[in-house]
Amino acid sequence: MASGMLSFDQVPPLAAPLRFFVTAPLFIALAGLLAVIDGPAILASRWTPAALAATHLLTVGFMLQVMLGALIQVLPVVAGAALARPLWVARIVHPAINLGALALAGGFLWSAPGWLHAAGTLLALALLVFVVAAGSALFRVPSTSPSIRGIKLSLAGLAVVGGSGLFMLLALAGGWSLPLLALADLHAAWGLAGWAGVLLAAVAYVVVPMFQLTPGYAARPAWGFPLFLFTVLLAWSAALAFDAEWPARLGRLLLAGGGAAFALQTLRLQAKRRRARPDSTFRYWQFGLYGALLALAMLAAGALFPALADDPQWTPAFGLVLLLGAFVPLIVGMLAKIVPFLLWLDLQNHGLVGKALPPMNKLLPEAPMQRQFRVFVAAAGLALAAVFLPDWLSRPAGALLIAAALWLAVNLTQAAWRHGRQLQQAPA
Repeated sequence: MASGMLSFDQVPPLAAPLRFFVTAPLFIALAGLLAVIDGPAILASRWTPAALAATHLLTVGFMLQVMLGALIQVLPVVAGAALARPLWVARIVHPAINLGALALAGGFLWSAPGWLHAAGTLLALALLVFVVAAGSALFRVPSTSPSIRGIKLSLAGLAVVGGSGLFMLLALAGGWSLPLLALADLHAAWGLAGWAGVLLAAVAYVVVPMFQLTPGYAARPAWGFPLFLFTVLLAWSAALAFDAEWPARLGRLLLAGGGAAFALQTLRLQAKRRRARPDSTFRYWQFGLYGALLALAMLAAGALFPALADDPQWTPAFGLVLLLGAFVPLIVGMLAKIVPFLLWLDLQNHGLVGKALPPMNKLLPEAPMQRQFRVFVAAAGLALAAVFLPDWLSRPAGALLIAAALWLAVNLTQAAWRHGRQLQQAPA
């Protein structure tokens, strides 16, 4: 199913997506550094300046950056929708996302309206350029596969996330009187489900069978899942707008059920994989899928028993499980295959064949990625334990997260260096 859908005729220049992948792990390291400096404050409440800064370092600096880079590559390959000038788009979006994420974290951390205004300007520029460039290419292509439909819906979700986030930044910087709690819930839901969740599923329909050698996803659920998530989010948004409690709680239950169905389906496919030895991608995805199931169970429990949200430890635990336990490992697992594949594909496009073309596992070897995975798991586990012992464990968890993030950055950078060395050594 996967390989037959792919077209490599219009792949963008390697420099366009690669820059996003190499710099993104540094934002996980910055979140870890913030935990080392001010760890207990991050876990005290979702509204502390440190918690807001750390959350957006992970969601904007890491998750959004990787996903935008991946889309630059995925659109022509999966959907046949090549960006008109991918390198030009990357040269604008990449620095704007990086500087915008830094300014956003600084604005939250120091309660600085000027930094928030700068962040809003930079991130609005990045998202506007990307959404216009990607949308103009994508929406001319018919939805002939679940992945194409999912990517289209995720791009609409990204527009909602960007718009709501910019509105909230203006409200915070200007001191506007708004129901920020409800808006924040809506912003988070569209960001994590309508953008990241839908896109992750759409890309998984291709890369899980391709890279993990599993059977393909069943057609009917694959077509329906992204549309289901999007429909539930629209209904939930309407419920929140009219302050309707029960419909909003039902929306959370439906999101939890739909996400759990996708995670369980992926786990079943992985159990049937043709590769017996688990590699780092498989381990990251296993960890992320089980983390997603735990986070979704917590989401459902919170919808059924709203009093759980009053527990000061509940929300930080849910956020850590959702981000460090689910989204981050799933995205890193994709990077572990996508990056060496793109490097290998670029070598092939430069005419290297036979002995001159190294296998993917020589560009990004398994051994350091497996060791890096173990450090990340230790960091995520210690971070969750720190919810209950913040004074003792938050700073060690931050230090481990820095180590895992920098190790990932080094592994990816070394893969790019090996690629460059192969090009230099290639016969003329």
